[in-house]
Amino acid sequence: MTDVTSAKSARRPHHWRRDLIELAALFTAVAVADAIANLIGHQPDGPYLLIASAVALTATAAFHTWWARRHSHAPPPPAGTPDLGPDLDLGPDLDPATASATGPGAISTGIGTAPGDTVLWRMRTTVRDAPGSLAALCTVLARHGIDILTLQTHPLAQGTVDEFLLRVPASLPAQQLSRAISAAGGRSTWTERADAHDLVDAPTRVLGLATRTALDAAELPLALRQLLGRCTIHSLPAVSLTGRATGETAPVEGVLEDTSMRLRDPSGGVITVERPYLPFTPTEFARARALVELDARLGPRVPRGEQVLTLPEGNEITVRRADRADLEAAVAMHGRCSEQTLRLRYHGPVRDADRYLDHLLSPRFGRTLAVQTASGRLVALGHLLWDGDETEVALLVEDDWQRRGIGSELLARLVALAVEAGCDNVYAVTQASNTGMVAAMRALSLPLDYQIEEGTLVITARLDVPPAHSLPPYEQAER
Repeated sequence: MTDVTSAKSARRPHHWRRDLIELAALFTAVAVADAIANLIGHQPDGPYLLIASAVALTATAAFHTWWARRHSHAPPPPAGTPDLGPDLDLGPDLDPATASATGPGAISTGIGTAPGDTVLWRMRTTVRDAPGSLAALCTVLARHGIDILTLQTHPLAQGTVDEFLLRVPASLPAQQLSRAISAAGGRSTWTERADAHDLVDAPTRVLGLATRTALDAAELPLALRQLLGRCTIHSLPAVSLTGRATGETAPVEGVLEDTSMRLRDPSGGVITVERPYLPFTPTEFARARALVELDARLGPRVPRGEQVLTLPEGNEITVRRADRADLEAAVAMHGRCSEQTLRLRYHGPVRDADRYLDHLLSPRFGRTLAVQTASGRLVALGHLLWDGDETEVALLVEDDWQRRGIGSELLARLVALAVEAGCDNVYAVTQASNTGMVAAMRALSLPLDYQIEEGTLVITARLDVPPAHSLPPYEQAER
C-alpha cells in the first residue's frame, strides 16, 4: 500500500451508525445461531429452520454491503469528466472526484518545493482525431494546475499530434503527468524542459528564422535545427573533396521517412535531418521545405560586415566574413605557408590542402572569417564548422603573421559566433605540439576538456559560461 493510499484512508470520515449496524448484525447472528441450535436439537423441523436462517443471514449481509457502499464512497465525477483510470495518482489531497473542483496549484507531490513555483515544459502527444479528444487533455492539465501557454496541432493520416508549451508546478513529476495524459487518450507522449525562448509563438519564430536565413546562407542548417527542435543536421555534398560524385541526391519535393527527412540542398547535395525519437510530422516537413526553398530562391549570400583592428606593432588588419569568392586568395595563402603550418592545420598530406578550401569556404558547412592586410592580401582564415550536433573551430595563419595575436582575435570572434548560434560547446583538433592553438584556446578563459590520442589533441570549450572578454559579432561592428 502506498503512502498516498494510506493518507487517503486515514482521512476517511468515521460514522457511529456504521459501528452500531455492524454490532447489531453480530448480536443477531449469534442469537439466530443459538436459536437454530436449540430448535435443531429439540424439534423435528430443524432442516427447514436451518434454510430460513441461511436466507436471513444472506439478507443481512446484502443489507450491510448496500449500506457501506452508500455511505463510504464519494459521489461520481461530474458529467463530461474523463475517466482517468484506477492507476492514476493525483496526489495525497486529490482524487478523481474532487480534482476538478480544487483550484490550480493545489497539487503538491514534491519535497522542498515552494508552493507556486513553476517550470516550462514542452509536451507532444498523439490523440484520436475525434471531437472531445483535445478537451479531455485540457481537462487533465487543468486538474494538475497546469497552464497552457501555446498549442499547435499537426494533423496526421490517423490521429492528430498536439504540441503544448506548458507552465507546470515544479513539484509535479513528469511520470505522473504522462500517466494522466495516457489515461485521457494520449499516446506516444514526449516531454522535455523548455526555456524562455520557447515563449515566442510559432509564426513569430518561423518569421525570425526566415529572416536570418535570408541574410546569411550559413544560417540554413541552424534555422532547421531551431525550427525542428533537438535534431542532427548533415550537409552531404554532391562532389567529394577529391572531385568524385558522391551520389547524394534527393527529389525536389524531398523525402520524409519517420524520424528522418532528406531535402535537396540548393547549393548541391543533400541536407539530412534526423532525430532518434519523435517522428517528424507532415507539418514539420512542410516548414523545413519552405525554408530550403527560400534559401534556393535567394541564392548565394554572405554578410559583408567587417572590422578593422590594430596589431601591437601598429599594423591594421581587417576581419570579415569569407566565402567561395575568396577561393583564389585562400589558395595563394596556402602557397605562402610552410609545410609544417599546413600539416598542423589539416592533419594530413600537404599536397591535398587546396582540396579542402572549396568545402571550408562554403557557407553551408559553417562560417569562415578572413583576415586581410591593408593591401588586401589574405593572411589568415578561421573556420566555424557545423559537425552534426557539434561545432568545430579551426585556424590557419600565414607564417609571417604568426605570434602577433591574430589567431587569438580570430578564435574569440568564432566563439562569439558559436554563442550567437546557440552552440553548447566548440572543439579544436590539432597536434599536441601546436602550442599556439593551445594557448589561444586557454586565452578564452572558458572551461576546457583535453583528450589526447596518438599525438592528436582535441580541446573542447564549454560555452555555458561567458568568456572573459566578450567580443561583438562582426555584423554588429561594421566599418
